[in-house]
Amino acid sequence: MGYNKSIEPKGDHMYIIKEKKNLTETTTMMVIDAPHIVKHAKVGQFVMVRALDTSERIPLTIADKDKSKGFITIIFQVVGASTYELNQLNENDSIQDIVGPLGKPSELEGLERVLLIGGGVGCAILYPIAEQLRFQHAEIMTIIGFRTQSQIFLESEFINVSSRFSITTDDGSYGEKGRVTDLMIKLLEEDHAFDKVIAIGPIVMMKAVTEVAKRYHLPITVSMNPIMVDGTGMCGGCRVSVGGQMMFACVDGPEFDGMLVDYDMAIKRNQLYQKEENEAYQKMMMKEEDMR
Repeated sequence: MGYNKSIEPKGDHMYIIKEKKNLTETTTMMVIDAPHIVKHAKVGQFVMVRALDTSERIPLTIADKDKSKGFITIIFQVVGASTYELNQLNENDSIQDIVGPLGKPSELEGLERVLLIGGGVGCAILYPIAEQLRFQHAEIMTIIGFRTQSQIFLESEFINVSSRFSITTDDGSYGEKGRVTDLMIKLLEEDHAFDKVIAIGPIVMMKAVTEVAKRYHLPITVSMNPIMVDGTGMCGGCRVSVGGQMMFACVDGPEFDGMLVDYDMAIKRNQLYQKEENEAYQKMMMKEEDMR
């Protein structure tokens, strides 16, 4: 297993950051020069990014691409040491290395009416799917949710591609107060004639959305973003139980039938290294503070 050798860069390619924009206090967008990746990238695929030669690799979905310029766009949330190091880079800096595209593309062909549900940084993964569905002239109903108003991003972009759009915040600071499942149930009580539900966000959110979809007998696709080390299936870190079988999110996914995913197992696996990640992040912040 592994990525297609034909997508490896020819020679020493510099992954120059062409644009950097802070979408929120903790969420950043970067446009990166990566022509060999753009050439093969499809909606739903991701890249493995290593900011510095000492950084760990992290999986990030290709949020957008410009084939004419050879640019890809990534959107990430600063939650640990690796994303912090990536966020310290600025325009015209170069990223150590990027491998991709990886994973299977989204299966969107033939979908005419789709309910999209995104939560938090998962909206960055959901947006290219929404764009592609719009390109296919599908009717799109979109619900996105955030904890609070200050964390919201891509709202206008989703509005532009959606036939109907709603937004929620947990604290009621913007849009409707509540969870995405609250609006989902309200919508499905009025109209549940959808070809598919696509949900991307925190695992607990996708689990809750899947339970609602099951109640209304709707097929659902979810995108899993577990622990990944190499993105080629060799390390086994991204194991996900789907229909009682062990799958690798990096090569068998990242998208799976939501009805078959063992969410409880996925939640436990994602919590394995949270303590170490938080400690590494705190050490890095203390080091930064000492250098000032």
